[in-house]
Amino acid sequence: MESKELHKILIVGGGAGGLELATKLGDSLGKKKKAEITLIDAKKTHIWKPLLHEIAAGSINPDKDELDYLAQGFWHGFKFRLGRMDKLDREKKEVSLEPFFDDEGNEIISRRNFKYDTLVMSIGSTVNDFSVKGAAEFSIALDNQKQAERFHTRLHNAIVKAQTQKTKIQPGQLEVVIVGAGATGVELAAELHKATREMTAYGLENIDPDKDININLIEASPRLLPALPLRISQAVADELKKLKVNLFLGERVTEVTEEGIKTHKDRKILSSLVVWAAGIKAPDFLKNIAGLETNYINQLKVKSTLQTTLDDNIFAFGDCASCPISPGAIENVPPRAQAAHQQASLLYKTLIKVVGKKEKLPNYVYKDYGSLVNLGRYSTVGNLMGSILGGSMFIEGLIAKLMYLSLYQMHLVAIHGFASTLFRVLGKLFSQRTETRVKLH
Repeated sequence: MESKELHKILIVGGGAGGLELATKLGDSLGKKKKAEITLIDAKKTHIWKPLLHEIAAGSINPDKDELDYLAQGFWHGFKFRLGRMDKLDREKKEVSLEPFFDDEGNEIISRRNFKYDTLVMSIGSTVNDFSVKGAAEFSIALDNQKQAERFHTRLHNAIVKAQTQKTKIQPGQLEVVIVGAGATGVELAAELHKATREMTAYGLENIDPDKDININLIEASPRLLPALPLRISQAVADELKKLKVNLFLGERVTEVTEEGIKTHKDRKILSSLVVWAAGIKAPDFLKNIAGLETNYINQLKVKSTLQTTLDDNIFAFGDCASCPISPGAIENVPPRAQAAHQQASLLYKTLIKVVGKKEKLPNYVYKDYGSLVNLGRYSTVGNLMGSILGGSMFIEGLIAKLMYLSLYQMHLVAIHGFASTLFRVLGKLFSQRTETRVKLH
């Protein structure tokens, strides 16, 4: 009887922000039986999204960095339920999950409905292909672990095939095209440069990576990293040129085919390995869901309290939310990991107030602490801003690298605690001595 009387907080989406929020609320409200916390996700495990490009390149083994939602819930006082949301009934305060099927098409879990008192949407974003012809069919996005592993498998198979075939390497056979030169695109380009050279170093003597493997980065804007300061863009461009990554700036992809890509300048690049990393949008099912306000990329419109504009019982944050950077501002919060982390921290305080029936909720104000771009072992550049320095400071090299690595450790601390994170880091340092530098399967 007691559980039925508890305030039901339903969090849909177990990305970095959703998982951090569920963990904090579970530790404080869930364990103390002050509220019932439930996290819903379409996958069984969580992996930090900024690591996906490293999984795609084979630089890390995802089995060692993924987290089991069910175990995390057991440890931290929240329930985990597997499924993909597709419907919302605001009158009944009910979320519906579509049936779950295994890889062989067998129904494992039938359609289910979950009641809520407070609903939190944190389902993130997907790549926006802008309806470019053939992009959905012939390119790979890096929205989730499965897609990243799929790309790595195809890359590995292409290299093995080139090593063992009796004929010469054909044009486009070992050509990689990355569409979009945001952070994901440029970091992937650098990781692929490193990974392909390490792969071929393990006895693949028939492949000359400097001659046979080409990495192409295409961006519609006139410069790399258009959302970041010019100095960072220039530093990254200089570094990628040293790695002989082919840069095509101010060039828009008009079609993706099985053989490669075409641009608006009539350029054709032959490639069977095309990664689409240009633009984001919220999942399509969110568009005007249950009459809620959404924008042109399906993001839920929210107030500075992170409540949706038409329903105070529904909150949204992260990439799936269109939120002003401060109360009354026209500009919206950019789709960055630091924003989702900040919003999760605010929502934790907010939902404690909601459960305690306190009416005045805090407003979110975006704080830009700068940006960091990691080019693997080659370089890391970025800028620090805001309250850290009282201005803006360009950083690169070892300091930037250490700060980039600390971002992931901060995420781990938020979901595991300091002590567990420390042991994980030490364990990884020791195990690296007995492992390959790149995943070879």
